[in-house]
Amino acid sequence: MNLRFDDSNPAKEYQEYVDAIKRDIEWLGFKWAKECYSSDYFEQLYDWAKDLIKNGKAYVDGQSAELMAEQKGTPTTTGVNSPYRDQPVEENLTLFEKMKLGEFEEGTYVLRAKIDMSSANMLMRDPILYRILKKEHHRTGDTWCIYPLYDWAHGESDYIEQVSHSICTLEFKPHRELYDWLLDQIYDNDLRPKQREFARRNLSYTVMSKRKLLELVENNTVMGWDDPRMPTISGLRRRGYTPSSIRKFSDLSGISKRDSVTDVSLLEFCIREDLNKTATRVMAVLDPVKLIIINYPESKEEILVAENNPEDKQSGTHNIPFSRELYIERADFKEEVNSKPNKLLLHN
Repeated sequence: MNLRFDDSNPAKEYQEYVDAIKRDIEWLGFKWAKECYSSDYFEQLYDWAKDLIKNGKAYVDGQSAELMAEQKGTPTTTGVNSPYRDQPVEENLTLFEKMKLGEFEEGTYVLRAKIDMSSANMLMRDPILYRILKKEHHRTGDTWCIYPLYDWAHGESDYIEQVSHSICTLEFKPHRELYDWLLDQIYDNDLRPKQREFARRNLSYTVMSKRKLLELVENNTVMGWDDPRMPTISGLRRRGYTPSSIRKFSDLSGISKRDSVTDVSLLEFCIREDLNKTATRVMAVLDPVKLIIINYPESKEEILVAENNPEDKQSGTHNIPFSRELYIERADFKEEVNSKPNKLLLHN
């Protein structure tokens, strides 16, 4: 398994996210073979994009995003070809080079794949491969003014790393056709990656949307991504969950090809089961009331021996002193006992 960061959008990628993800994965107990970044392949992706242009498989489009979206049509109507679709290869290469050099403003030009504007799959209707973004990248700085979109960076990065299987969530199933088409353009008899999709993990009564969780962080509703109320790995860690309990939860939940919701009680069961086997038992009085046993000798003290963990005989024992002065929970104390006599019901 490789750990790859899809850092193709400098507006949303930060080093703190990279560090946090690595820390969470290591805490869960996993090790990766190689640490990779889509930005490692920017030069190769750019060269392959130029090859697409030379082979008549891509073109530079100067229309607005709104106009391009309108030309794509709908699932029941075919799209309309862009007026830039058939411009000469040399003109496309020149425009693409100028995009790379930063000679155009953001939003003025994009590079589109030339596929099929009448395809039943809307994603195949000349998708965008590159856009202009004049923003600092946390790894490459200001070296690049153009950045690949996910669909272009995804499969090609898999191919460079010779990944056999690229696991995605179900919303990427329509992307598989585009994934394969783009791989067809560069494939050269090496190991060919396969995209496979499974349902994402959804928890009952739990917000799992990254966009909505980001709102909670940015609005200071929570104290950060590791707030114990957050359903993030770092949040669960601070709440007291253990790596083994989370791995057990994932094993029990399994994988599915259909969207579903896993009851949060299963996650809670896993942590209870894990802590029951590993946690040291302690005793505490949270809201104490001092209790004096007046008919118990003042100088006497008895020691009660308790196991640190009844589930683990190797965990040892600890001593609990019993004497004239004790502390009990306030909720367990009453100055006046119930005056009503207890009634005993006898059965024949």
